[in-house]
Amino acid sequence: MDEPRGTVVFTTVGRPYYGFDVFSLDLTSRRERRLTDGLSINFNAQFASAGDDPEAVVFVSERTGCPRVYLARPGFSQPDLLPSVPGSLFHDRPVLRNGRLYFISAHEEPDKPLTGWSALYSADLEGSQIARLTPYGSVDYSPAVSQSGKFIAVASYGSRPWGGEFHALNTDIVVFRESDPTKRVVVAESGGWPTWSGDSVIYFHQKADDGWWSIFRIEFEFPSDADFSGFPLAPTRVTPPGVHCFTPAAMPGSNKIAVASRRRGKSYRHIEIFEVGSEFFVPVTEPLNPNFHHYNPFVSPGSRYIGYHRFRGESTGGDSWVPNLEPVVSPIKGLRMLRLNGSFPSFSPDGQFVAFNHDLVSAVNGGVNIIRSDGSRRWTLIEDRVAFYNSWSPTEKNVIYTSMGPIFGSPKTTVQIARIEFDLSGPESDITCNVKVLTREDTGNNAFPSCSPDGKQLVFRSGRSGHKNLYIVDAVNGEFDNDGIRQLTNGPWIDTMPSWSPNDDVIAFSSNRHNPDNERGFSVYLIRPDGSGLKRVHMAGPEGSPEVDQERINHVCFSRDGEWLLFTANLGGVTAEPVSWPNQFQPYGEVYVARLDGSMLKRLTCNGFENGLPTWHPTDDMGPSDPRSESSEGWDGDKLRGQFEEPLWISCDI
Repeated sequence: MDEPRGTVVFTTVGRPYYGFDVFSLDLTSRRERRLTDGLSINFNAQFASAGDDPEAVVFVSERTGCPRVYLARPGFSQPDLLPSVPGSLFHDRPVLRNGRLYFISAHEEPDKPLTGWSALYSADLEGSQIARLTPYGSVDYSPAVSQSGKFIAVASYGSRPWGGEFHALNTDIVVFRESDPTKRVVVAESGGWPTWSGDSVIYFHQKADDGWWSIFRIEFEFPSDADFSGFPLAPTRVTPPGVHCFTPAAMPGSNKIAVASRRRGKSYRHIEIFEVGSEFFVPVTEPLNPNFHHYNPFVSPGSRYIGYHRFRGESTGGDSWVPNLEPVVSPIKGLRMLRLNGSFPSFSPDGQFVAFNHDLVSAVNGGVNIIRSDGSRRWTLIEDRVAFYNSWSPTEKNVIYTSMGPIFGSPKTTVQIARIEFDLSGPESDITCNVKVLTREDTGNNAFPSCSPDGKQLVFRSGRSGHKNLYIVDAVNGEFDNDGIRQLTNGPWIDTMPSWSPNDDVIAFSSNRHNPDNERGFSVYLIRPDGSGLKRVHMAGPEGSPEVDQERINHVCFSRDGEWLLFTANLGGVTAEPVSWPNQFQPYGEVYVARLDGSMLKRLTCNGFENGLPTWHPTDDMGPSDPRSESSEGWDGDKLRGQFEEPLWISCDI
């Protein structure tokens, strides 16, 4: 077949619990108003009116299965979908100015791997004229339009490749005239998230040499000719050390900026106003909502209102629960995409159920769960032990293999492979479940089981030799069988996350054996079950190219016909500035498919989150069409609690 088909279920770190809505705060009355309707997540807004209208905003929402741009106006119950790029899975940072919409999209694939896809576009409000403003071969983030609309600033890699970083992106602040986007000037190096004060002053964030994220300022005049010899400029730091400040928004007609901040001793990100001259901070959101994170402020033209997005809470209405499965737009017509509220999904052989781990840390909410593949009804098989990574037996509808123990551990950490036999036919409160451990407790870290097509053997990763390599064991009796255990790979590197082909001819796995000193640089390898035919699948380029050893590819599995590989990779770089989001461990992680030889590579997800842990079933008619449109009766999910973390790499203990 020319294109893959079926249903892919995958995980997005933290995303199901965001519950973001856009709010504005009247700085005069201190009244907060919700501007979006509580459906899906709504974020990264700007005021849409040239006046001081506190309610009209352009914003990004995922209500249709991917980030698109909307306009919310007072008196209208539903927001208007604004022009976007057909087929794009990602739109971000909209600005409406002088009758044109400016936004980031990531629909055009760059000409080389490990490069960001994000670029700036503009459109008229009818959508008849959509223009790319970023030069081909360049990568732009976080656009800002000057007060007059004459100039645009972006955080840009230019034509440089992504270096693999994601804490502080190595982007520069680039400015160009709206009327001529081809003449670009780097006005400052190593900055992000620009914001204009008038037409000649730009504020932006940067991680300072002392480790504190801070706001910097440059003042300039755009050159009237092609002489850019005076650039880049040396910026002036305006916020002091001792407090992290990022995602600034200039307040027109003043020397004030709104910033998101993180302070020592505080658990939440809040919005503050900073007076540049006096270096005085004025708290904005903490007095109102001390226990919510607040993100990415924006300011009305008259500076009376400050906007931001935050968790909507329980009292504002809208979506109040997280469905087990959520439809996501797919770039391939015959491939259905579903986001799981959980981790490590695995389909039952008939596709009627999905096994997964609801919580990878808690022994109370951990263990192994099952849902119907339409997203309804959830069962808990084991809940008194932490478990991760599930593999449903391809020949037994009531047998699941899992790893029991901590997910991240050394080769000697005790993790065991377990066989779970269960029966769901009885009353919900009387689930019969038998857990059989297949590995010896003294053998260290045994994890990531995958069952052979005939259901008789398991391949898994073990640290019993002191290194994490692959082993094959009996699927019923484990290493307690008379035949014992057979080592498949052997070496001072990490071989992990194996997947047994349904054709029984090959096993795919992730490994850093090409560079054992790099414990994050994984690529896909194939090996026959008898240990012969080992070869590397090059996704980023041919062997020996500089890109290929920058691959970070994990969670590989097969299509049911064994002709395609499904995996998580860093091949598309970073899509949005990670500092503007809650914590994502690997924000460059996206889901891809490719042939077994690495050809016909296709990106399936595109956003600012970490997506991964995919599984695949050949049927494409499963899963909910939209849980919100169905009766709530019979649907399972979790209460929307807004539980997510700040980026763990933003430390206040400097």
